[in-house]
Amino acid sequence: MTYYELLEIAPDAPTDEIKRAFRREIAKYHPDKVQHLGREFQEIAAVKAAELTQAYKTLSDPILRTEYDALVAEGGVISAPSVEAPKPRSSTAPAPVGEASRPVPAPEPPPPAGRSQFAQEQAGVSEFIQRAALIRFRAALQGEFGHYEEISLPGFEVACIPKPSFWSMKMPPRVLGRIVPTVSGEALTETWSLATRMKKDGQRDLCVFLMGPSVAAPSELATAIAQQRRKPMPAGGKLIMIPVSTSNWVAHVPTDAPPIVKSLLSRLKSA
Repeated sequence: MTYYELLEIAPDAPTDEIKRAFRREIAKYHPDKVQHLGREFQEIAAVKAAELTQAYKTLSDPILRTEYDALVAEGGVISAPSVEAPKPRSSTAPAPVGEASRPVPAPEPPPPAGRSQFAQEQAGVSEFIQRAALIRFRAALQGEFGHYEEISLPGFEVACIPKPSFWSMKMPPRVLGRIVPTVSGEALTETWSLATRMKKDGQRDLCVFLMGPSVAAPSELATAIAQQRRKPMPAGGKLIMIPVSTSNWVAHVPTDAPPIVKSLLSRLKSA
């Protein structure tokens, strides 16, 4: 998604139209409108407001806009803010369910010298976007399952093992979440391989949400999934891969996906 799409304007929009669009969109995420939603959702709103602010600053500056348009033409630009990530919780504050044992990601290295201002801004946003997506994903998991066990699995930001419902005899599927820059056939193949390292559990399926701001063509993803499905599944149960765009939370849902997948996606879209 480009900054123009984020503000819902044409690529040749004049400055006054950019300003009107920014004011219209930023009003949707005003603190007064999200103060009743809880801190995680307030952080998500802050991320969206930061994206809009960065888009406005870039497109309203003639020099930055020219450089941005050139990068868009090359096909390598997504809408993303250049702002400080939300401050970490106080050591005395309780962590949400499943976060207590989660490792803290290492900071990204500084951008190399000689890069343009816009390229340097883009280099620092990946961790921020990832954090916002994870907040939203964990909120959906907690809303769907309530309490769940979260384990560490190399290659994944989230590895969720839900507890079975008191009134249900069926074991809910395990859920993995991974965020990548581009959800491509190559990323899907790599993620499938990583997911097969999950501890074997013949009673549960394994639902893998592969998420990213950029998503390859459905045909590329379908081919990659078909190739991987021909391989044995050592982790037990069935592996269901769900490619998801974090720009609009639209997903490619396999026909054999359990109902829980659609329920989680609904929560992600409505968050």
